[in-house]
Amino acid sequence: MRRHGKLEYGGLAAPQRTCVGCRVRTAKSELLRLVRVEDHVVPDLRGRLPGRGASLHPSMSCLELAERRRAFPRAFRAPGPLDVSRVRAHLEGDHEMSCRTPS
Repeated sequence: MRRHGKLEYGGLAAPQRTCVGCRVRTAKSELLRLVRVEDHVVPDLRGRLPGRGASLHPSMSCLELAERRRAFPRAFRAPGPLDVSRVRAHLEGDHEMSCRTPS
């Protein structure tokens, strides 16, 4: 059921976020939260890392769109390019690499 542009589940509106890749608004639960740690973009799997977050569909196509559009520096208000290798590793299934903290 839609009410005022939001999906409702059991009477409560589901939080919506916009994917930085494809720019489609989707339920927060369907998106991967990303945060900036120094000059790296890292997946925030528990949703507990501090700082500004950005949302991305967990697909390589949305990641590639976001990179082409230079969406990450804009979303994180960064002055230059950011390393997305940990996000790419997470999407490719290398969860050990994606969970490492930048050195």
